[in-house]
Parts: sequence; structure tokens; C-alpha cells
Amino acid sequence: MRTMPRGALVEAGGRKIAVYRAGTGAPPVVLLPGAGLVGLEYDNLLQAFGELTTAIAYDRAGTGWSDDIALPRTAAAVAGELREVLRAADVAGPYVLAGHSMGAVYARRFAQLFPSDVAGLLFLDPGHEDILRFMPPEVVALNERMKPTWDALPELTPEQIQASRTALRQLYAQWPDDVRDPLVEHRLTHWRTGLAEGRNLEDEVYAELAAGGPLPDVPLIVLTAADENPFWVQHMPPELLERAHAGVRDLHAAIAASVPRGERRFVPGASHQYLHVQQPGPVLAALRDMLEAVRGTG
Repeated sequence: MRTMPRGALVEAGGRKIAVYRAGTGAPPVVLLPGAGLVGLEYDNLLQAFGELTTAIAYDRAGTGWSDDIALPRTAAAVAGELREVLRAADVAGPYVLAGHSMGAVYARRFAQLFPSDVAGLLFLDPGHEDILRFMPPEVVALNERMKPTWDALPELTPEQIQASRTALRQLYAQWPDDVRDPLVEHRLTHWRTGLAEGRNLEDEVYAELAAGGPLPDVPLIVLTAADENPFWVQHMPPELLERAHAGVRDLHAAIAASVPRGERRFVPGASHQYLHVQQPGPVLAALRDMLEAVRGTG
């Protein structure tokens, strides 16, 4: 096990899981990272959330500073592990789950399986099993053509590694040195983890969610990154790009409308992968509103 720059290890399911904690109070908010991301990448939110309540971030098994495990995993396995982690860390629910991208998918599965453990849901540019239904046919076809290329990606060249190191250090410039430096090196070494975690997303995981039943009747806020998706920009002409983004906006509106107390908000100046880094303010504002609603003072 590599030395952790922050946090502590807890035993859950026979594995050591890295947990990061800030603040006190109830209800606790739990940050669920996107695919291939780790708890320390949300350190800005963790510290800000900790000013309002107990805040928890963690590394799923197979990611970050937690024990290794074969990837991908089912959403039920991830949700069950998180429940064990929170119990082992002595963090009592119910929880506000703040999930980013694929982390929002796992948060939904947790809410389906353990509805009484959930006080509220905050989704940061979430994935969803209906995404392709909201996409233009050309995007669906492009998605199918791109699938075989992921496993064939070559190793990064020294020049690519250095360019990525520079970009990541700029991205996390506000992170403390003792967090930023090991985080950047981790990303450069384990850049394939996100591909591995997401390999079963469109078939197995989305099928789990579709068959898993409705969400509990709790406050839900969906944050939509309003800027262009950098990956899509590389592969779509402008007209198709706009239609694809419109599909995401419509999907997120549908997610918010799926529960009685759902709300969707746009976040200008943020793209999908780094919404929480580029625009933490609207995320913090959403959590404040969520806590007011959950605590009954809104």
C-alpha cells in the first residue's frame, strides 16, 4: 500500500478503503467520485462542505489509495461497499449523496437499495441509462464506433506525460502541495482506471439502474455543466455538438422531474469532468440549499 497523503484507511468487506473527512454535523454529505477519479480530487468541495456539516470523500476499491480489486464492478457491489465504509468509519446516516458523473450512477443505486439511508441527492453532471435515447442518431452511431478503440489506446509517451503533468498541476493549483503532488502522479500512473471502471457502464450497470426501481422521495438537485464537452468537441461538428448537448440538458431535466422534489440547475463555466474544480461555488450553493431542505428550514 502506497503512503496516503491524507485521510485514513478503514476495513470494509475485507479490504482497506481510503476515507477523507472534514467537518461535523448532520446530515453527513458523501462525495462519490466519477469514473477513474479519487477522493482527493474533490478536496476543495470536501473542505467547503466541512464548513457546513460532516463531509466524507473516499476511494472506491480498485481506485486511489484503496486496496486493488478487479474492475469493472456492479453498481450494487459499489453501493454495498460504500454502506460498509460509512459504518466502519462511524458515520451515521441518513446521508446526502453528492455523486459526480459515474459517481451519480452509483449514488442512485445506493438510493435504490438503501432508501432509508438517503436524506438527499446532489448529482454533478450525472450519467444515466437513458442517455442514448436523448442523443441524435449520429451520436449513438459514433459511440458504437468508438467503443473498440478504448482498450487499444497506447501507453503515454514521455512528452504526453509531461504535458499532462503540467496541465494537472495547473488544474489543481489551489490544492495544498501535499495533496496536489501525489494526486497528479497518481493520475499519470493510473490513467486507465477510468476506462476500466466504465467498461460495463452501458450494459450491466445501466441495466441494474433501469431495473432497480424509483428513487426515494428526497430532495434532488441535478447540476448540468453548461460548457462544451471537450471530448465531444474533438469528434463532432458544431451542429451535431449542439444537438448532443441539448440532449444532455433534456436528460438532466427528466432526471430532476422523476422525483417530486427534483430541481435542475445549469453551471456556466464548467465542463463535464472538472465541474467541481472549475465551478465549486454553484456546487456549494446547491449543497446549502439541500441541507436547508433536509433540515426543514427551507
